[in-house]
Amino acid sequence: MLTGSELLAKIKQCEGVSKTEMARACGYIVEKDGKQRIKFAEFYAALLEAKGIDLGNGPSDAKGRKLSYRAKVQFNGKLSVGEGYLRQMGMEPGDEFEINVGRKHITLTAIQPA
Repeated sequence: MLTGSELLAKIKQCEGVSKTEMARACGYIVEKDGKQRIKFAEFYAALLEAKGIDLGNGPSDAKGRKLSYRAKVQFNGKLSVGEGYLRQMGMEPGDEFEINVGRKHITLTAIQPA
């Protein structure tokens, strides 16, 4: 399986062919049950890496669960904003928020330090 500059050079040579043929020509195939299967995910990941595009490692970049953008009032009447949301906003311990309460909503607005 080609990677890096070799992959990019081969792709330039394969202009005008289908994505399947391009992946096959770059070596992204596997034999299974006597049939050839194209490894598209690996092909596209190698292509992005060769072009210098970093999409991160997905869910393993963050601690814990994937953010759901929903919250429930806890049994003790408290509402907790998870660490992931605060990290996404670039908030740190000690940062302050202004709380605005509406009829059916609460808005938290970060207070900029003076």
